[in-house]
Amino acid sequence: MEAEKIHPVDQLLPKGQLFAYGLQHVMAMYAGCVAVPLILANALKLSSEQLIILINADLFVAGIATMIQAYGFLNMGIKSPIVQGVSFAAVAPMVLVGQSAGGQVPGLLAIFGATIAAGLIGYLISPFFSRLIRYFPPVVTGSIITLIGVSLLPVAVRWAGGGMPGTPGFGSLQSIGLAFTVLVMVILLYRYLKGFYSNIAVLLGLVFGTVFAMLLGIVDFAKVGKAAWVGFSQPFYFGWPTFDPAAIVALTLAMLVIMTETTGDFIAVGEIIGKPVTQKDLTRGLRADSFSTFLGGIMNTFPHSAFAQNVGLVSLTRVRSRYVVVAAGMILVALGLFPKAAAVVACIPTPVLGGAGIAMFGMVAASGIRALSKVKFEGTHNAMIVAVCLGVGLIPLAVPTFYQNFPKWAQVILHSGITAGSIVAIVLNYLFNEMGRKNSTEN
Repeated sequence: MEAEKIHPVDQLLPKGQLFAYGLQHVMAMYAGCVAVPLILANALKLSSEQLIILINADLFVAGIATMIQAYGFLNMGIKSPIVQGVSFAAVAPMVLVGQSAGGQVPGLLAIFGATIAAGLIGYLISPFFSRLIRYFPPVVTGSIITLIGVSLLPVAVRWAGGGMPGTPGFGSLQSIGLAFTVLVMVILLYRYLKGFYSNIAVLLGLVFGTVFAMLLGIVDFAKVGKAAWVGFSQPFYFGWPTFDPAAIVALTLAMLVIMTETTGDFIAVGEIIGKPVTQKDLTRGLRADSFSTFLGGIMNTFPHSAFAQNVGLVSLTRVRSRYVVVAAGMILVALGLFPKAAAVVACIPTPVLGGAGIAMFGMVAASGIRALSKVKFEGTHNAMIVAVCLGVGLIPLAVPTFYQNFPKWAQVILHSGITAGSIVAIVLNYLFNEMGRKNSTEN
């Protein structure tokens, strides 16, 4: 009887299941997790040895951040199945900050200093930012969740094609065929297996796809042999950070964008697991986000946020236990400490990830549509809220250069379709629903 009172989010599963589900989360987010260090290393002209340090630090801090978020620590952590990783929202301002400081190590030190400051500022304002939760009724949350899913789908499509458009071999029949095969495998495993094995359909699909890719000769294990067995990124490895006011302002603005996106992810997961997010929950979650960003600057990595990729996995598998994500955090820490193990995971071909990603990210959009099905549309302006939120949010996906002539600070906000769409949904909901209600009360 006592067990029945435990919410599924707080259920501690058997160790074998925790490891398998946790590994599934790690494999689903790994490519996105290491992408930011790769982009910055290329933009700042860093050496391959420096890149390895950044990737190890990235994985290690992502693991710590994930455990804090899911398990809770002091006054931080939303205690939901939320996976943390380096945020893409901060890439553009970080590149600008790094290049303005001269690139290479000086550029990194400027980024780390701004990251530390932005994390501290984010932590301090989290209680105030969390008050926005009252402006997230079902019409807003449903729109944002749908937008998150649709915004992620192009990532899966690029993976399915073999990387980025324009790269050699992108869109080859082999890549698309491999992605399609994995997608079909995930669907069949999800449909015909039962219980635990149905829940790890994505993990089994990724393993099957990687083995099949090996038979096709397109899996490169060279990096595994070159990787070290043990590696730890010490604090301030590259030197003492520099604190430039302009850089701090740029990263703080990015932090506000991250907090907006993370709020959407928190609410999406809360909707999926049946545990609505309260203002107190949101404060704890945003503090964990900000603390992880602060820690990232110390440990040679970058701003952290909730990973929307894993929201789709929670929706697809229906596994709601936060301890699964705690296990994922432990695995990430291990990968950060043992580069050779991380190199093995990195061998998963991008088309394999793409096949699984189409299912996962599509499930996020489906969760948003399910949330919107509970919204009253007849006799209200809610359809307009949904329409404009999606319309504005999809602009950067349709035309990535649409805002190229805007000021840099505006581009940081507008290039994130999720953030722009969220702001639009909140403002329109206030205009059509909140303001109208106040006026009618006064009359």
